[in-house]
Amino acid sequence: MAQPNKPWSVLLGQYMSLALLLPSSSLAGYVVGYLLDRAFGTNYLRIVLLILGSVGGLVQLVRQVSRDTGDDGS
Repeated sequence: MAQPNKPWSVLLGQYMSLALLLPSSSLAGYVVGYLLDRAFGTNYLRIVLLILGSVGGLVQLVRQVSRDTGDDGS
């Protein structure tokens, strides 16, 4: 499926959001894990949530790229 031509400002916004997606989701997972570690007195939740945030960001990145390229898996 061919995408209609989008203005350069729209494309710039989409690709900037892709560039910030993975680091921001990883950081959010780490911060939430750090706060939960402090609240519960544990030392492992920050690593678990860092991994979950990274995986979630990677999944969204793959979804967005496949949506932009028109590759629907068939």
